Amino acid sequence: MTVLQACHTVDEPADNPMANFEALWTILDEHYCFFSEKSVDWNEVHDRYAPKISEEMTREELFSVCAEMLDELRDGHTNLSSAFDVSYYREWWSAYPQNYSARLVEQSYFNFHYHSAAGLQYGFISDNIGYIRYSSFASAVGSGNISNALYYLRTATGLIIDIRDNGGGDLTNVETLVSHFITRPILAGYICHKTGPGHDDFSEPYAFYYNPAEEGSVMWTKPVAVLTNRSTFSAANNFASIMSLLPQVSIVGATTGGGSGMPFNSELPCGWHVRFSACPIYDAEGRLTEHGVDPSPGCAVDLDPMQALDGKDTIIDFAINLLTSSQ
Repeated sequence: MTVLQACHTVDEPADNPMANFEALWTILDEHYCFFSEKSVDWNEVHDRYAPKISEEMTREELFSVCAEMLDELRDGHTNLSSAFDVSYYREWWSAYPQNYSARLVEQSYFNFHYHSAAGLQYGFISDNIGYIRYSSFASAVGSGNISNALYYLRTATGLIIDIRDNGGGDLTNVETLVSHFITRPILAGYICHKTGPGHDDFSEPYAFYYNPAEEGSVMWTKPVAVLTNRSTFSAANNFASIMSLLPQVSIVGATTGGGSGMPFNSELPCGWHVRFSACPIYDAEGRLTEHGVDPSPGCAVDLDPMQALDGKDTIIDFAINLLTSSQ
């Protein structure tokens, strides 16, 4: 009997500080999508950080250098994960006012009495203004949950949707929520995909659309104010960009934190994982929202810390006045 032996082997990637550094740099070089928009010279970044790598350095020291290199992208979607740490670019929000206090809203506007379901907190904050808080698009929400909240608030003449400090999550939840505020299919935006390793190798933008919620759902066509701050990011940023183009909606507060790239995941030889923006998303007018969505004209407002001490959220109060004046 003849036994056939394999005549080739698969080389395992080297696992040493320089090999891991080069693997990380190359993964980003071939797949990251915002080099041009952020004016990042990735070759220059490589040449500046490579001399910091040595074979004698510890895993913790290597992680620190790699994390510092990733910070050059100024991207909150970019993270390096190990068993002992996760890198995170915080400066996209840390230099800005927080502009939100959950305790302030719950105590001063609800006296701690509100309804909760599927990640939504809702109720009336004045005689004629309804309020929905959605703290994370990672919290799965169904059309039935939204219909229940909107039905409860049906007598309100205006609605506040508060997505301040919402760090994003699942775009499916964005579509589900938006579907209750539109009466016909709408162009929601455009997306591109990587087609090669070059920094500018992308497909042509292709459109994606959202449809109204299914028949029998509760729809809302009255005025809406969407509250945002710098910590409104990723899928929440996408929600703000779509809602901003609806005629009955105003964006109130501060420019969002951006984060419009679809994330991509890869692994280094040492087993660390890297996540970063790989596919840019544009709004329905073809604008990239990676740097954030601005408030509607005349609707930029910060949370006044002195008035907050007196139980007033100046962003909510602005939105109430805006919605009341539109009646």
